[in-house]
Amino acid sequence: MQKFIDSYDFAGKKAIVRVDFNVPLDENFNVTDDTRIRRAVPTLRKVLDKGGALILMSHLGRPKKVDPKFSLRHIVGRVSECLGTPVRFADDCQKADGQAAALKPGEVLMLENLRFYAEEEGKPRGLAEDASDEEKKAAKAAVKASQKEFVKKLASYADCYINDAFGTAHRAHASTALIAEYFPDDKMFGYLMEGEINAIENVLKNARHPLTAIIGGSKVSSKLAVLKNLVGKVDNLIIGGGMGYTFVKAQGGHIGDSLHEDELIPDALEILKEAEEKGVNVSLSVATVAANEFSNDAERKIFDIDDIPDGWEGMDASPASLENWKKIILASKTILWNGPVGVFEFPNFAKGTLQIAEDLAEATANGAYTLVGGGDSVAAVTRMGYADKVSYVSTGGGAMLEAIEGKELPGIAAIRG
Repeated sequence: MQKFIDSYDFAGKKAIVRVDFNVPLDENFNVTDDTRIRRAVPTLRKVLDKGGALILMSHLGRPKKVDPKFSLRHIVGRVSECLGTPVRFADDCQKADGQAAALKPGEVLMLENLRFYAEEEGKPRGLAEDASDEEKKAAKAAVKASQKEFVKKLASYADCYINDAFGTAHRAHASTALIAEYFPDDKMFGYLMEGEINAIENVLKNARHPLTAIIGGSKVSSKLAVLKNLVGKVDNLIIGGGMGYTFVKAQGGHIGDSLHEDELIPDALEILKEAEEKGVNVSLSVATVAANEFSNDAERKIFDIDDIPDGWEGMDASPASLENWKKIILASKTILWNGPVGVFEFPNFAKGTLQIAEDLAEATANGAYTLVGGGDSVAAVTRMGYADKVSYVSTGGGAMLEAIEGKELPGIAAIRG
């Protein structure tokens, strides 16, 4: 049975918490952005302030073996600073029995990087490239068997389990889904997870209309399921970025050398047809800021979106497109934004994406509910100083995408189940 962090009695109990401390480090292993750590602090302080002790577990990077440069030891100091409490470190997730048992109320222990262990993801490692099917099958079975012991060991350290790592909620890993089975009556979401779930439900289930989705990024293939799920829910669907050119070409436009996926033209046409049948307004760019090469310093010209000459590629939304989109955004009551509308990594082609961030801040000030997710979209609102001027900024790119595809995320199902 799911419990709730606000009403749970942590006094004298140890809580094992799955956090997402996958933070960037510089060449000297200093944390360069502690946003993910700070976002977890309210949950962690709740446990400590109510008389509990904490055991923190997270991953860092994507190591396939023990690698000192990915050790969570590097971030212990910053976590201690953010939490306002000294944090101890266990250098082996499977041998922390003594340290966990010794924890007193108000104390904190951080476990080593979960991905140093094949059992976390449940996938075999070190197989030869020419391994036979039988060898692969045996290796997979061995990891699954040891995974059970791995999960059991982690669970043995604590009295309750909290999942506050939305960024990994779409993974059915040991620490995000399987461990919850050991706490049938003592499992709960942290404040960050609750916030993420509520934000997505505010868009997909409880939206005030008009509801607008702004979907950008480079490829249709990466967000095809998102577009198909949203077209039946939204009033307006703004499609920008590289994926827009596939839709333009599908309708007979000439897109020059712009990024596109010919194999997905039938899917693009299907989405446009369904949108028309359901009365959904699909808004593509009307013109594009194009370049004669893929470079920040390339020559720039504006062309109609369906008349881009050969040798030129669309790189950013044009002022006319942005003006159209601004009208839609400011007339909306609920807005979801995922993905840039231009080549955001190039400053000369980031104007459109930054303008969307500004428009969302204005819409929020006017009373709209705005949810922003995805690396470049989050970077845009942050760069503009608008992270606190939109309703919610999601911490999970892949998890948010799968949620708005309509999938049930394993890390969420494990708590609710």
